[in-house]
Amino acid sequence: MALAIEAKRQIFSSNQRHKTDTGSPEVQIALLSQKIALLTEHFKTHKKDHGSRRGLLIMVAKRRRLLTYLRDTDPERYKAVLQRLGIRR
Repeated sequence: MALAIEAKRQIFSSNQRHKTDTGSPEVQIALLSQKIALLTEHFKTHKKDHGSRRGLLIMVAKRRRLLTYLRDTDPERYKAVLQRLGIRR
């Protein structure tokens, strides 16, 4: 499930570090969080969709690695991302 272009723009604008930022860890974590939320809703009605479940697990692992990188490089940004996105860690 791809995110709509307008939804991506909104995520970019709320998590960017500067005007043209689309690849910082904050933006990547926010995009993955949105995709994870959409897939979680999808699985409430499609319990046997194991192919998509594998994709979800891959996204969760990637987000975890990005959060670990951010925690190790800049703890303040890490805390801000967790608070802004409401991620439990």
